[in-house]
Amino acid sequence: MSALSTVGAVLAAKGSGEIDGIRLFVPASYDILWSLVVVIPIAILFYKVVLPKFTAVLDERTERIEGGIAKAESAQAEAEAALARHTQELAEARAEAARIREDARGEGAAIVAELRAKAGADAERILETAQRQIEAERQQAVVSLRAEVGTLATQLASKIVGEALDDQVRQSRVVDRFLDELEASITADAGKGK
Repeated sequence: MSALSTVGAVLAAKGSGEIDGIRLFVPASYDILWSLVVVIPIAILFYKVVLPKFTAVLDERTERIEGGIAKAESAQAEAEAALARHTQELAEARAEAARIREDARGEGAAIVAELRAKAGADAERILETAQRQIEAERQQAVVSLRAEVGTLATQLASKIVGEALDDQVRQSRVVDRFLDELEASITADAGKGK
């Protein structure tokens, strides 16, 4: 048997009237009654038990989400404040570092100038000391040379003149005159060389 013949048999058994039009889609009144008897207790149970729990879960989740959003916003505000604070501190640190560098450059320049001045003073002192030592040695050499030249000149004069120049005053005059003439001749030669 086919499915179509089975549906036809059921319809024939139900009644003699045929169902057509919109009534085909509307259930019978006893079906609606028994459906309401079953659905109403389920709906009341759902409304009294399930829906409050579901609402509580949704409210809790909403509170968590809103709390998370509030925490995130406060964390973001704190992060922005910390970033601004760190940026300010970094700018202050850079300014401080620049000031310290400038101070160090100034101090370095002052130290270099002080060391140069000290070195110049030390060089002048060393130069003066060397010049005094040279002058003292020159004077000592002149005195020593005068004594030796005097002795040699006296001996030479004694041999040339044939008489002894033992007199100290006479010997001193002869030596001084000889050295003055020698100095004058050296000065005259130096003047011509220029």
